Amino acid sequence: MASTAGANVSEFKEKVNLWSDNFVVRNLCRVFVISGLIIFAILVLFFNDPTCKASGFLSTWKISPSSSQPASTVDDVPTNVSHLAFGLQGSEKTYHFRKAYLEAWWRPNITRGYVYIDREPTGDLLPWSPKSPQYRMNDDLSKLIQEIRPRSALMPRMVHGILELFREEHEGIRWIIMGDDDTMFFVDNLVHVLSKYDHTKYYYIGYPSEFVLSNYWFNFNQAFGGGGIILSYPLAKALVRDMDRCLRKYSNLSADLMTMACLADIGANLTPHKGVHQNDLRGDYSGFLSSHPKELVLSIHHWDVLDPIFPKKDRFQSAQHLMKAGNVDQSRLFQQTICHHRPTNWTFSVSWGYSAHIYEKVMARSWLMTPIETFQGWSRSNKPPLFMFNTRRPFGDPCEAPHVFFFESIKETSNNEILTIYARSAPRNLPACPASGNHSAEFVSQVHVFSPATKRPEVQRAECCDVLSVKGSGKADVQLRECKLDEIIA
Repeated sequence: MASTAGANVSEFKEKVNLWSDNFVVRNLCRVFVISGLIIFAILVLFFNDPTCKASGFLSTWKISPSSSQPASTVDDVPTNVSHLAFGLQGSEKTYHFRKAYLEAWWRPNITRGYVYIDREPTGDLLPWSPKSPQYRMNDDLSKLIQEIRPRSALMPRMVHGILELFREEHEGIRWIIMGDDDTMFFVDNLVHVLSKYDHTKYYYIGYPSEFVLSNYWFNFNQAFGGGGIILSYPLAKALVRDMDRCLRKYSNLSADLMTMACLADIGANLTPHKGVHQNDLRGDYSGFLSSHPKELVLSIHHWDVLDPIFPKKDRFQSAQHLMKAGNVDQSRLFQQTICHHRPTNWTFSVSWGYSAHIYEKVMARSWLMTPIETFQGWSRSNKPPLFMFNTRRPFGDPCEAPHVFFFESIKETSNNEILTIYARSAPRNLPACPASGNHSAEFVSQVHVFSPATKRPEVQRAECCDVLSVKGSGKADVQLRECKLDEIIA
């Protein structure tokens, strides 16, 4: 009996101990659970910063609608022409004869911006042409000019134009583009180039002058405003906020240098693009355009200082004629393509939409990329260095001088190609090249160039071409195509 009682007591003690152990375990678990909940609450309350990306742990616990993917925003839309605003500086006096240049490239009801003039339009400017940008009067800065006494009253007016454009055009704008009323812009190329940059960051895009002394007189690291000063919206906004201080501090500088100095104070540096052409050049511009840099052309300035770029056409007619090709395919405009015709030892160089050259010798591409110096510098001095690029002199040597053809017409073919036709401008009046077989190209009156209908905005590598035929009827056919992987243009 005593042994049975002892056994019961022992069993009872084991149950008590087991219950006690379980009680401790349960309490410990409860403590851990409560502690975990408190820690989680602290994390949520104090570390869930909406500006920070949530960790994987926290994101799995979010159940509010804000945890879903954000809806598409305006910034998700690729850059297009509606995101660009143009501020074109002019004057009532000059716009009478310069408006034709702007009307050649401006797209009414599509392109955004204004031409800025100094007083109300008169005479043949009224009624205002619907083909032109709308005009705006520049702000009256007479009090400021009297106070700061700039080197020229025009300088602060041009810089202040950035503010005036920004004030009117800011809804949905990503890029501010400032230029002159004698500048032609190429809108499709601008859209493509600017779409590569993040418009939410600070960007100051343009290019120095092609004339050495212009850069020496002003600055080698500034964008020249005639060719175009391109500012991303945030940078333009920062400059507008700083405009008063900017105009006062740098009142002794030229407008373009003043802009560069103010942007430098904000922390922005020039992003150069070779397709922006200030063109402090004079005379026959054809040598440059026939060997254009391997970049998309964005602008051409000083249209009323350069000779007309097409023979037998004035400057206005030349602008309109150029845009016949530009409105079809700006991605190839002025892009140089070179190929050879071995039976005759000829070299063809095509500047698409502008010119074609035939050389009676097999010429290296590296040589033909160098512009023929048909033009002069801005000043009358001929003492070198004159240009910011190499040139080759016009030659009387029949093996070096080209037969020159200029763009005449453009059309789409039944094979879904673009045919551009280039007509001889004048006889070369030189004998045939004796060094390559005396195969004269004098009989060729037209060069027909077939190019793909698809645009080609990426220009890292040049296109190649084939000479399809050289007919006794006076026509040469050239086919543009993509270069093969290891193809050598020689």
